[in-house]
Amino acid sequence: MNLKSTVNPLLDFSGLPRYGSVRPEHVASAIDQLLAENRALIARLTADGAAASWNGFAEPLEDANERLWRAWGVVAHLHAVDDSSEIRDAYNANLPKITRYRTELAQNLDLYEKFKALRASKGFEELSQAQRKIIENDLRDYRLGGAELEPRDKRRFGEIQEELAALEAKFSENLLDATNAFSALIADRGALLGVPEDVLEAAEEGARKDGQEGWKFTLHAPSY
Repeated sequence: MNLKSTVNPLLDFSGLPRYGSVRPEHVASAIDQLLAENRALIARLTADGAAASWNGFAEPLEDANERLWRAWGVVAHLHAVDDSSEIRDAYNANLPKITRYRTELAQNLDLYEKFKALRASKGFEELSQAQRKIIENDLRDYRLGGAELEPRDKRRFGEIQEELAALEAKFSENLLDATNAFSALIADRGALLGVPEDVLEAAEEGARKDGQEGWKFTLHAPSY
């Protein structure tokens, strides 16, 4: 048996994303597993009294978050291009989990303090330019994400983030629906002078599939 066929494709990080293998039922199990792993890692990293280092602190956290963002990125892409209700439902059911985690991460004062300690350490200057840039960017993200806010303000910030994420998702769905719903049927061949032949052939085939004569244009590539 092919091992890949038994693994949740969202948890397979061995190569390029397996978009064609992802099913709606894969989403929650993968996201829940990755979130649990990341939260457990964060608990260990913040409970550890050892001085922050790249290898023992920053890199493990970066790697764990990269796995989560990669898995969620596949789901988000499918949500943006797939008009199935199953994918939409799976995306919208898990979006609040991702948003809450992003907020938790950005507002985690213990992580923020460890990154500040790493930035101030003698070992910081010995890191590569890319590693130093990652740490600087993380410190920026903690400040912008509300790590320095009072608890009450952190809660309100999180509420706003969840509301904004839901609105963005709804806008994307409305845009996709509108894109799929639009078409223009052109009956006059003369109105299409200058349009490449391959585009005309595709447009004519689109009209024929609808039982119509002429050329059907939509908002999908390459028609738009």
